[in-house]
Amino acid sequence: MSWTRREALLGLGSLPILGTVWWAGASGTVGKKRERETLLEQLNIQPSLPSAVPAVTGKPVRVGIIGFGIRGEQLCRSLGYATDEWVAAMEEAAAVAKREGRPFTALEDFRNQEPLNVQITGVCDVFDVRAEKAMRSFGTDEVPVKRYTTYTEMIRSGEVEAVVIATPDHWHAPMSIEALNHNVHVYVEKPMTHNLSETYALKEAAMNSSAAFQVGHQHRQTLSFKTARDIVEKEILGHVSLITTNTNRNDDNGAWNYDIHPEANSQTIDWQQFLGNAPVIPFNKNHFFRWRKWWAYGSGLSGDLLTHDYDRLNCVLKMGIPKSVMASGGIYTHKDGRNVPDVLQANMEFPDFSTGSTQKAGKEKGMTFTYSATLGNGLNRPTMLMGHDASMELGNRLTIWPDGGSTRYAGQLEAGKMSPQSPIYSYNPAASALDGVSSATSQYFADKGLMWTYVDGKRVDSTFLHMREWLSVIRNGGELSCGIQEGFDEAIAAHMTGLSWKLGRRIEWDRAGQQVIPIEGVDLDAVLLESPPGVGRLEADVVAAL
Repeated sequence: MSWTRREALLGLGSLPILGTVWWAGASGTVGKKRERETLLEQLNIQPSLPSAVPAVTGKPVRVGIIGFGIRGEQLCRSLGYATDEWVAAMEEAAAVAKREGRPFTALEDFRNQEPLNVQITGVCDVFDVRAEKAMRSFGTDEVPVKRYTTYTEMIRSGEVEAVVIATPDHWHAPMSIEALNHNVHVYVEKPMTHNLSETYALKEAAMNSSAAFQVGHQHRQTLSFKTARDIVEKEILGHVSLITTNTNRNDDNGAWNYDIHPEANSQTIDWQQFLGNAPVIPFNKNHFFRWRKWWAYGSGLSGDLLTHDYDRLNCVLKMGIPKSVMASGGIYTHKDGRNVPDVLQANMEFPDFSTGSTQKAGKEKGMTFTYSATLGNGLNRPTMLMGHDASMELGNRLTIWPDGGSTRYAGQLEAGKMSPQSPIYSYNPAASALDGVSSATSQYFADKGLMWTYVDGKRVDSTFLHMREWLSVIRNGGELSCGIQEGFDEAIAAHMTGLSWKLGRRIEWDRAGQQVIPIEGVDLDAVLLESPPGVGRLEADVVAAL
């Protein structure tokens, strides 16, 4: 009897697991099926179920939104609030998709989302158009949405219990610290901070506050990452010595060249409030809408995108802050006046880290984490964890291949029961789901577990799960999956990378002293906020054209 791959997959239907797990070596005979089942039992990998979260009961949680741009709107949808404009756009997109015979479920997914017992009662945004859109879309006669002109006014009003901070990076820490000092709960987007001093100060504020503090790394809700943690803990990969993870984008949106609103001007935008502690410059729409391209407001690839990859691997491995970081790269694909790199290579060293070993004691220890990014190419490169016994590809699904030199699997390899060319395990929680991805950038986010995960084969917004966890802890207590320690690790790793790129040298971490090791004569915070000499400067006529 010859089995097709589809028949092998169907043959696993009786296994008590979520999604689909399979062994590529199963094709052949019924005897092979028994070998496969024996191997799965030996591996004993437990595909993760969603974490049980107590319901958000009692009075609705009163939430204020600080920053209602692209990400702010997305976070509000995860809370159950969509703007009138978004609903209309999704209805039109669904109609087009239906005519073209392709799936499009964004609006349906939103409407089927579990209610979270939350009320958006306030908004603070320096752009009038955005603030007014939130008030109009979310406010009702019973629960109006009040506009606050400053974040301090909102936090000190006593009218909100919790704030969602989705501003440019340079505002994350000041706003979070203000809220925590007033015991107002915080959900803040990554990176948690903009410089080192803020990172230390925010950690202290969170430790001394009774408020729940969550950093917006929603991939911590992705089931494949939780399953990967089980794989690592059971030492199925052996000693992992190298991780490679990547960012590839090749469109304007992916390079942070977002649309500029036609109604944006110095009368509709509070420019001075936007600048905050950034250098004072004349009103500039390019800087306001595309702030991620400048160190004064953002953190470049290291803070915006590397942080996703670092945190999801820290979620799986719990390796903590690297001992040292070396970074290189440049502005090679978008010479448009930006001063953050669009190509970045970072090597993080963990010389004392180990995921376990099947070899002689003392032979293996230490790991390198490599991050490679370009905003000028769209190739989808997978994240790989490379161990002595096996390699694992990690995304919204995961796959494990045995290594030809493995100690643990040497017998099966020699007997022909395994092959380095065939996966021994693959987990796909979306086995029965039908997905429609609208763009290359969306695919990038989806592959990293940043858009959705799957519960019982159904697609669920991972940000929804992350915010639900935060709200549940506010009402019921409990542990957060990405609290202050996880945010601290992420922020320090990102800042070490930015410093290394700017200074062209190795940046080191003092684990005992819990600080980045100072460099004599160098103000590290000033370095993080400034543009390296000559970087991002264009001739006057080019700037005028932009």
